[in-house]
Amino acid sequence: MPDSPAYETLSGNHDKGMVIVADHAMNRLPPAYGRLGLPESAFERHIAYDIGIEGLTRALSLMLDVPAVMSCFSRLLIDPNRGEDDPTLIMKISDGAIIPGNHPIDEAEWNGRLVRYHRPYHHAVARTIASVAEKTGRAPLVLSLHSFTPAWKGVPRPWHAGILWDSDNRAVVPLIRHLAAAGDIVVGDNEPYDGALKGDSMYRHCMMKGIPHALLEVRQDLIADEKGIAAWAARLAPIFSAMNDDPALHEYRVFASRTGAYDISYGDQT
Repeated sequence: MPDSPAYETLSGNHDKGMVIVADHAMNRLPPAYGRLGLPESAFERHIAYDIGIEGLTRALSLMLDVPAVMSCFSRLLIDPNRGEDDPTLIMKISDGAIIPGNHPIDEAEWNGRLVRYHRPYHHAVARTIASVAEKTGRAPLVLSLHSFTPAWKGVPRPWHAGILWDSDNRAVVPLIRHLAAAGDIVVGDNEPYDGALKGDSMYRHCMMKGIPHALLEVRQDLIADEKGIAAWAARLAPIFSAMNDDPALHEYRVFASRTGAYDISYGDQT
């Protein structure tokens, strides 16, 4: 079967102690899957990827000289920000769009997507985090980048950015404080979504291992073009740098998850 890479790792100085992660950076599909039976226009929508996040990740990795890991496949193929047993791992319907290439799907195809795309991406994230930890001798600061739609089901979303988290607020509190300090944006605390999700990227790579982290969502219309990406990279780079300079954000400490007891099988997957 013709294939394509599951991930891209951006080079950076592993001695700096920071890792950037972008689960939904791209809207690509391997050639063998065509367009999963969808029109081309579907791949310009949020259902296929997080608009603006690839450019923002590249800009921040370069400005801060830190490594980053991005998925190279559309979330419509398989969602890297879901656990392997999550029923929304391979979506049949997303925001009203029926995905013909995902239904019906047999066990062999389901497992094949896990083996070819989902797991290699997570292995790359785990390796990068482990490399930074080894270089510095302490916990890395992990920052996960996503974007969200300006409105949902016709209701405008007031936030310019949102910080999602489970129960470890060590990186969350300073990130919200820094973002709100400028006074020109509305920052959501666990908005527009709740950040406690068993098996997602931050659960398996950070929560289970006691690594300080935060998931930042930026509203898509603010980073939909190069000008917006540059503006947000300039806003975020000094904030991320200041956070990274805080020794308290490089200590291992495991917090109980709001999702319940940790499922050690997720550790085995990475």
